Amino acid sequence: MSGLYPIKFKSIFLDKMWGGDRISTILNKDYGNLPNCGESWEISGVEGNISVVENGFLAGNNLQELIEIYMGDLVGDEIFKKFGEEFPLLIKFIDAQQDLSVQVHPNDKLSKKRHNAYGKTEMWYVLDSEDGSLINSGFEGEVEKDKYLKHTENGTLTDLLHFDKIAKGDVFFIPAGRVHAIGKGVLVAEIQQTSDVTYRIFDYNRKDDKGNLRELHTDLAVDAIDFSPVNEFKTKYSTVENKSSEIVSCNYFTTNILDFNTEIEKDYSQLNSFIIYINLDGDFEVEYEGGNVNVKKGETVLIPASLETFKLIPQTKEVKTLEVYIKS
Repeated sequence: MSGLYPIKFKSIFLDKMWGGDRISTILNKDYGNLPNCGESWEISGVEGNISVVENGFLAGNNLQELIEIYMGDLVGDEIFKKFGEEFPLLIKFIDAQQDLSVQVHPNDKLSKKRHNAYGKTEMWYVLDSEDGSLINSGFEGEVEKDKYLKHTENGTLTDLLHFDKIAKGDVFFIPAGRVHAIGKGVLVAEIQQTSDVTYRIFDYNRKDDKGNLRELHTDLAVDAIDFSPVNEFKTKYSTVENKSSEIVSCNYFTTNILDFNTEIEKDYSQLNSFIIYINLDGDFEVEYEGGNVNVKKGETVLIPASLETFKLIPQTKEVKTLEVYIKS
């Protein structure tokens, strides 16, 4: 036995000019004196922002140190062989009180060539939104490179974009290469590849705190954009009470949603991956052979790959959580 247990990490709070206060008011997190908390990184292996353990005997150690010591016992043998000491996913909450810039992320091949980094495929689960809030995912209709460049030069890029009105519970899958933007009034949980490579292509002529227009990455973005038509902008899914219901599955991660009000036994002996629970509503306990760990609303917990069986026990009438892992 490795002695590992369900691990919680200290949140990493990022001040953003477009951030708000819902990471505190809805997710119950204390981000101190930050004026605009735009992001809370829950599990991160990104250099410079590596998560630190909050609970148990490993408290104070960071995620990279854990992988170095426990290797496949923590993340799964195949995942360790592929990624080594770099944790493959970044889990965060994003609170947009203003429109976020329109962006695109390169795929693995281009990102490796340019930045010696992984690409960035991601997904969003909408936790809260104001009336009329929008999310952009892809272009409206067919858009070719020349047309895109013309509208970029004219400052009319938003005329080409597809926007969806959104509601709590909506899901968007954003593969690398797809232009996208979170609109004002939106709070999301984000699951993504471990990458911080972003190309900003439109930013509403916003200025930074020094009065300068924020940098755009127009030239870099052109070769990163996938101009293929999008068939499904918003992800359709269904749920079954007290069962894990798949909402997104790709080469980089699988995300399920789990609504439960009774004790659930989990057996992931065939998975060979860590499991992450991002708790959206209610409280629950993870009961395992060595004890139990309480997970409150807004908290995220990492179940090591070596903990193949465990129970989820609701501590409130209803619990809603996202369940994330990597299929071999």
